Amino acid sequence: MSTTETAIASAEAHSAHNYHPLPVVVATADGAWMTDVEGRRHLDMLAGYSALNFGHGNRRLIDAARAQLERVTLTSRAFHHDRFADFCTQLAELCGMEMVLPMNTGAEAVETAVKTARKWGYRVKGVPDGMAKIIVAADNFHGRTTTIVSFSTDHEARADFGPYTPGFEIVPYGDLTALREAMTENTVAVLLEPIQGEAGVLVPPPGYLPGVRELTRERNVLFIADEIQSGLGRTGKTFACEHEGVVPDMYVLGKALGGGVVPVSAVVSSAAVLGIYRPGEHGSTFGGNPLACAVALEVIAMLRTGEYQQRAAELGEHLHQELGLLVGGGAVEAVRGRGLWAGVDIDPSHGTGREISEKLMERRVLVKDTHGSTIRLAPPLVISKEDLDWGLEQLREVLRG
Repeated sequence: MSTTETAIASAEAHSAHNYHPLPVVVATADGAWMTDVEGRRHLDMLAGYSALNFGHGNRRLIDAARAQLERVTLTSRAFHHDRFADFCTQLAELCGMEMVLPMNTGAEAVETAVKTARKWGYRVKGVPDGMAKIIVAADNFHGRTTTIVSFSTDHEARADFGPYTPGFEIVPYGDLTALREAMTENTVAVLLEPIQGEAGVLVPPPGYLPGVRELTRERNVLFIADEIQSGLGRTGKTFACEHEGVVPDMYVLGKALGGGVVPVSAVVSSAAVLGIYRPGEHGSTFGGNPLACAVALEVIAMLRTGEYQQRAAELGEHLHQELGLLVGGGAVEAVRGRGLWAGVDIDPSHGTGREISEKLMERRVLVKDTHGSTIRLAPPLVISKEDLDWGLEQLREVLRG
């Protein structure tokens, strides 16, 4: 057996099969490239589902982490530490908000947003206890905890994990009429992805997000934007909501906030919303730890330059121009997305998304499939135009074959 086969066989024997990875075993990585245990280089066109927006081994982030590792990595929230205030202040400023509640993973942040919306509904809006409702969109992906899969429409994510958490109303994504009709006096929040990632990089119709913003203001309902995948530069703006001139009541952030170095997530909102918490009502041992704050502070500093947003916008325009040329030729049915983020619907006669991903892997390009014959492209924002073009050429070759 090869080194790759041995490693995969061992993983299969000793780990739960809750993922179905492509058969490649990565050993090192730098920028937009990963090298496997056989010494073969692969172009990363997924970037850890946008967790690696700034590339593998980004020197600024690694140096920030290394410096903090020598000082202190964890205090728990039982004590203050000297990176916490700067992290909360600077992240709030980046978001145009006032307060931050830090967590670790994206799912934890979504759970925090759900709890926050409910508490705000009871304490501020005056919803009767136990009656709070949150409206979500069909085909959403907000995580995999028991509560979150309770409002998923993905059978694989939801089946066999009941009983499910009540309190959620599901409406079609992009449908303002359905959203309006679903609202009641007990609605406390609308939770949406500004662009649905797992569903295939679905961009809502123009005017939808502004319509959601207007409707939630009218009905005294919180608008929660899950920007875990779409935020922090991926779409060519700091936040995907900016493309429609929308500012939500609450941002849910994760993935790229930790720079692909450590897990960092956060809920960011106003003092009127996050100020409802009192000591002991919510928390996390590792949330806002010194190491996480040090890395996230460097991420925030990098985003403030605007360099990465500009790269995503310029390279994203090129990406979509090139992908658009593939539509109508018999191999690609549709392309969606914004910035350096695209969902590509492959004609099923050319293979499933998994099969196309495996063929691309053979050509040293790594992508991920979703929902049948759709593949997702989300390269690190540091990718060069030459490397991006090479990756796209490999896709063209696969589709020709």
